[in-house]
Amino acid sequence: MNWMAKNRPGAAGAATGAAPIKPGPAVSIGPSANLRISNGLKEFLWLISDVPHGRILDLGPVWQSTVSFFVEKGYRVSTEDLLRVWKDFLTDEEEGFRAAPVGADTQRVSPAVLADKFLETALQYPERSFHGVLAWDLLDYFDPEVAPRLMERLSLLLHPGGAMLALFHSRPTERFHRYRVVDSQTLELIAAPTLAVHSHVFQNREILGLFGEFRSSKTFVGRDQVREGLFLK
Repeated sequence: MNWMAKNRPGAAGAATGAAPIKPGPAVSIGPSANLRISNGLKEFLWLISDVPHGRILDLGPVWQSTVSFFVEKGYRVSTEDLLRVWKDFLTDEEEGFRAAPVGADTQRVSPAVLADKFLETALQYPERSFHGVLAWDLLDYFDPEVAPRLMERLSLLLHPGGAMLALFHSRPTERFHRYRVVDSQTLELIAAPTLAVHSHVFQNREILGLFGEFRSSKTFVGRDQVREGLFLK
């Protein structure tokens, strides 16, 4: 019986509502500074292991190694580089604002309103389309008013019993990285051109609030100031 089964409603020891975040064993950087041992990924795979022909949503860029890793395990993978799509959206909004005729009735809107407009075209999948979501550390780069809107949509896209893996930095990052799956417990951190500036360091209570619709959660605290959060819907 895996963690998914143990936490289903009515099961012995099942968690209801937003369970407290439980620190898991510390994880450490691998022999290369670009590699990270990921207990979160290992348990993410464990949780979805009994789903036949499951679907995964990867919210980072397309990496052939990541796609091949999941396809070889029998999963179907959809990729939407959410942070890049968000940056392009903001660029278009800013250009539209600057191009408005002098004297036109224009005003900048709040991040929450921008998020609602963004979601009119982003993350357009049917509800319950996915059994697993790889969110990486993207929530750290969104305005705190935007992140809850994104989580509402992502929660709708997950099957009940589905899992989401998300990373949170305990302090502002010095470099912008992308994440590539190497194997079932190893991630490669790839330095990339900065798409966005680190926006917010989430506290545990804020993370619980973001994932309030999920039934249980678990974190793995790394020596590199990164917390891996695994959330079960």
